[in-house]
Amino acid sequence: MISTIGLIGGLALLIYMTVKGVNILIAGPIAAAIVAATSGLAWLPPLAAEGAPDFATAYMDGFVGFFKSWFFMFLLGAIFGEIMGASGAAASVAHWIVEKIGIKHAVLAVVAACAVLTYGGVSVFIVAFSVYSLAVHLFREANLPRRFIPAALAFGSVTFTMTSAGSPEIQNLIPMEFLGTTAYAGWEASLFVAIIMAVSGHFWLNWMVKRAVANGETFVGRETDNDNQDYGSLPAPLLCLLPLITVLGIFLIFQYPQAMGPLSAILPQNSLDKWALVAALGSGAIVALVVGYRKLKTMPEAFSRGATSAVVAITNTCAVVGFGAVAQLSPAFQTALEMVQNLPGSPLIGAAIAVTVIAGLTGSASGGQTIALPLLAPHYLDIGAQPDELHRVVAISSGALDSLPHNGYVVTTIRAVCGETHKDAYSAVGALTVIIPTLGTILVLGLFMIF
Repeated sequence: MISTIGLIGGLALLIYMTVKGVNILIAGPIAAAIVAATSGLAWLPPLAAEGAPDFATAYMDGFVGFFKSWFFMFLLGAIFGEIMGASGAAASVAHWIVEKIGIKHAVLAVVAACAVLTYGGVSVFIVAFSVYSLAVHLFREANLPRRFIPAALAFGSVTFTMTSAGSPEIQNLIPMEFLGTTAYAGWEASLFVAIIMAVSGHFWLNWMVKRAVANGETFVGRETDNDNQDYGSLPAPLLCLLPLITVLGIFLIFQYPQAMGPLSAILPQNSLDKWALVAALGSGAIVALVVGYRKLKTMPEAFSRGATSAVVAITNTCAVVGFGAVAQLSPAFQTALEMVQNLPGSPLIGAAIAVTVIAGLTGSASGGQTIALPLLAPHYLDIGAQPDELHRVVAISSGALDSLPHNGYVVTTIRAVCGETHKDAYSAVGALTVIIPTLGTILVLGLFMIF
């Protein structure tokens, strides 16, 4: 009972501190310490019995383990995104999509711009920064309440694109390491679920915006708004698509080298798995540099910003992974894990519940997968779960409760990027990034169980 109270209390404290603006590198260890204290863990290695775990070691093992596994992906992803931003390529692609869709569909234009950039390999954090100024312009022209901008950015970035088959985002790559699958695992079901999520979420977001407008809400400008982008000076949009196409193309080639025909003779005989993203993002960055050759003088600074952003993003994620590493040592966590593993019916259901809960506990889809899969993957594979199906269920389900208020992306997008508050913006963000992916999880489970 004490362990359960500590686990729930630690999570509640983590959410509270994050919403209040406490740095996650501080909030994570403090909340984990509460869990450790109520679980009977020693604080430091010298205080622990021989062979027994302790708070400091467990937290840092989780922190450093995630850093070691994913640093290069974060680094290249952030640098690629910064190059796309500094060269004007990201703004050019986003503006082109806006022109094609039209100002009357301002919300759809923002979502579509985010979706294209995310599926093209640009980090979700960079996507939010890249599209925000255009979103402000569109919402101003359409006179829509700006508190819905975070929801539009988040919906286009961290829902139907982030966890779909073929996505180069790490939330779709982590299962490969534990299941021996590829990034395109379960693509048929994934495509159907992504379409349903995109359509239903779009209509729901539009309904929320229209209801707010009917209640008298309008766009409110700010002195800090910077909407003076000279779109005529941007590179040609079709040319700017080349880096995104390069990322997806190289990623596909190194995922399926045997399917490349004559080209397969000069490629590795086996898939590079998650490391294909390193080759893909590196190649995309080179192409983006060529596309933005007119801005080469700004690129050293872009590289520096990318490196800094990568460290911030991955350490924020590591902080919640460390919390999860301590949480999984608590008796309450182990009891809950046993209950989930012994659920009757399809093992996919147990996997979905476990990953959803752990991702919510850590406030991170990638962190939740990293903690859950080493514990759950061998068990579910042993009892007959198909690796491709398990991969897709894990990926989609990890994107549901991860978007609770303490999620790093949610906090950054609402507060740092858009300058809103959780009180004004989170209801729409939560509806689209928690409820819609949860429904997507239920849908993909139904598809795999029927077919």
